[in-house]
Amino acid sequence: MPWKECSVMEERLRFVARLLDGEGMSDVCREFGISRKTGYKIFNRYKEDGLDALTDRSRRPVRYANQLPDQIERLIVESKREKPHWGARKIRELLVRRLAGDVRIPARSTVHAVLDRHGLVSQARKRNRANKAVGTQLSQAVVPNDLWCADFKGEFKLGN
Repeated sequence: MPWKECSVMEERLRFVARLLDGEGMSDVCREFGISRKTGYKIFNRYKEDGLDALTDRSRRPVRYANQLPDQIERLIVESKREKPHWGARKIRELLVRRLAGDVRIPARSTVHAVLDRHGLVSQARKRNRANKAVGTQLSQAVVPNDLWCADFKGEFKLGN
């Protein structure tokens, strides 16, 4: 016996058809393996929009919560091009002075992310540490408990 192929739209159409025939919502939802909340959502969409409502909807968000407006992003990029030696902190301060409460000012990390996205951030310079700690050579122990180490924490009172 060959497998039966069915799409989501066909299943939703069968679901709605059974509801329109007069079957109860709970029974139909139980047979289709969905919650009543989902069943009512599908049925109400069908009543409002017809057959087009049974197709899959996009899950893409309508808006992104942390996305900057294009004008502010453009202003950040233009400021960096005018003053290439300025970093995210100074550019943010410039935005605070220019916009002065008109718009929500992005955080310093967001300004840096915008600059990095547009390729305007130079690689950080590596610090050359002059005074690196150097350890002493360890002795070679020949037998167990031949080598003992003590960690000196400084002077402290012994109580006598």
